[in-house]
Amino acid sequence: MNLREKFETKVPATHHIESLEGKVSPEEWQLRVDLAATYRLVAMYGWDDMIFTHISARVPGPGHHFLINPYGLLFEEITASSLVKIDVDGNKVVDSPYPVNPAGFTIHSALHMNRDDAHCVIHLHTDDGVAVSAQAGGLLPLDQHAMVLLGDVAYHDYEGIALDLDERERLVADIGSDKHVMMLRNHGTLTLGKSCADAFMRMYYLERACTMQVRALAGGTKPNLPNQGVPEKTAEQGAMAFEGLLGALAWPALLRKLDRLDAGFRH
Repeated sequence: MNLREKFETKVPATHHIESLEGKVSPEEWQLRVDLAATYRLVAMYGWDDMIFTHISARVPGPGHHFLINPYGLLFEEITASSLVKIDVDGNKVVDSPYPVNPAGFTIHSALHMNRDDAHCVIHLHTDDGVAVSAQAGGLLPLDQHAMVLLGDVAYHDYEGIALDLDERERLVADIGSDKHVMMLRNHGTLTLGKSCADAFMRMYYLERACTMQVRALAGGTKPNLPNQGVPEKTAEQGAMAFEGLLGALAWPALLRKLDRLDAGFRH
């Protein structure tokens, strides 16, 4: 059997997967639906990087178990039942026909293990997010989206492909105990939240801010910076919005849009 045949036998079509609804707890099933929706939304907004990057969520209950994407599926293909349950080391704890990428869980496991509020972690490699992560000034207060997040952004220097478990300690130290947004230098963007909705809304604002910054700096003229104190005021005004408020307002609308486009994520 060649490598391609071996890979294809491990990645069946999602419509061949038996639904897990009723076979896991209601809490886990709801989380599976929300996480699958998050993957689909990332694809819908064009933030995916083929089959790469990850979005993970902590499974409710006493076990240190997490849900992550089946390696080899596009984000637009992921369903609630195809998500793979893994332990903190990235090993499958429930049988699944899909492979996982333990190395890709390095960043996520660090945050899940050390932050009680890291129920969902989103890591992306978007064009504009990577571009801003590679700029010396990082995220600048050039627009309202950026200023809302300004006090919540941490930075982590690039150390190579995240294969070393030692890097987890430095990731945790860099994001600290109170930041929810991280620019991974020369690499990408990351957000976390108490729910998929909260993590997604932070990422939505971060990615919008990065796009606006790239366009503003590409204009060829000196950017206008807000008056002194305004970015800090805006950050204070927006600080609580990402702790459930924006998610409660926007998440149901986003799910309705996904249902209109393709409700298959609920399988």
